[in-house]
Amino acid sequence: MEKVELIIKNAKELLTLAGPKRARKGKEMNKLAIIKNGAIAIQDQIIVAVGETDDIEKKYEAEKIVDATGKVVMPGFVDPHTHPVFYSTRENEFEMRLLGKSYVEISQSGGGIRSSINGVRKSSEEELLKLAKHRVGKMLENGTTTLEAKSGYGLSTASEIKMLRVIKRLNDELPLDIVPTFMGAHEFPIEYKNNREEYIRILKEEMLPAVAESGLAKYCDIFTEEHVYNISESREILNRAKELGFALRMHADEIKPIGGAELAAEVGAVSADHLGAASDAGIRAMAAAGVIATLLPGTIFSLGMNSYARARDMIAANLPIALATDYNPGSCNCDSMQFIITLACLQMKMLPAEAICAATINAAYALQCGDKIGSIEKNKQADILVMDMPSYRFLPYHFGSNDVGMIIKNGRIL
Repeated sequence: MEKVELIIKNAKELLTLAGPKRARKGKEMNKLAIIKNGAIAIQDQIIVAVGETDDIEKKYEAEKIVDATGKVVMPGFVDPHTHPVFYSTRENEFEMRLLGKSYVEISQSGGGIRSSINGVRKSSEEELLKLAKHRVGKMLENGTTTLEAKSGYGLSTASEIKMLRVIKRLNDELPLDIVPTFMGAHEFPIEYKNNREEYIRILKEEMLPAVAESGLAKYCDIFTEEHVYNISESREILNRAKELGFALRMHADEIKPIGGAELAAEVGAVSADHLGAASDAGIRAMAAAGVIATLLPGTIFSLGMNSYARARDMIAANLPIALATDYNPGSCNCDSMQFIITLACLQMKMLPAEAICAATINAAYALQCGDKIGSIEKNKQADILVMDMPSYRFLPYHFGSNDVGMIIKNGRIL
């Protein structure tokens, strides 16, 4: 028998999500490739075999065995849209919204993203790191084993690079993988509120080249919306980022259908996110261009709005969907992908299997790492959750507490 470091066995349901080597779309999103009484053999951080428990036990013996009797075993959650590096929270804005102020009104009166800038600019790298470690640690406890993290609360070259250094240190010092995104085009800082052209010049000629030279970010993201960056400004910035070697992401058509989804298709973005107001033409364009739609129902829920993205129309159009928390200090202070899956089912009418697909393998492809994570298949990274639940359908059905019983990251039990 072959010796391995770890075997997980007797899973009531082993959700492998084995399938096409790309983001799943249409009816594919409802196929979890479940093995009953399943088992996994792991060696050197990698999955070496997946199958029924009897078959795995005939071929492998392990130094350590995890008995998952009566439990669901599934891939670790992948969260492809987060903003965890900031100084102070903004619970005051939550109350302002309850009193009738809109997100845009709060932003235009000096709140919103701009209110987070001073804290980040004045804080040291060590202060930001300490705060972010605590937040990301909670995400890990809730089953997120890979996440994307954005800058965007500095909006100056020095502060944005400081944030990206913090993100790199989070990746180096915490037991999960963090994919870095530069988002200097998150808002216009107050000092350039009346001189947008100059800030865009700084973005294109100073910030983007400096971040590219630092090697601290894989992606460039932008907030394309009527009250922030319009379509022509977004096109200009994204094309410059592409010239410098960044892959592209977008906050697009969250509030109004201004053509953000269509622009994401035009520039070849990997992912377009939010999309609560995306047009039919935008959905079709994204599907044709291979853009993944990353939906953020937690944000709409937190803002008290009803403009959830049209997930059913997107699935019908064969547009691959990913899910993410949008964890941030203002519009969505949520660190649980489990709760996001519940919202996706209740508010966007996704089926449980579709939502799980969107939170694992499709989210992995939204970060261009679906070849390594997001499913439980031979030769993939052993990022695995043992869930205290009797079936996968229990995941969205039971909410408000953490159903993760065990987290295995890179083959190591955390």
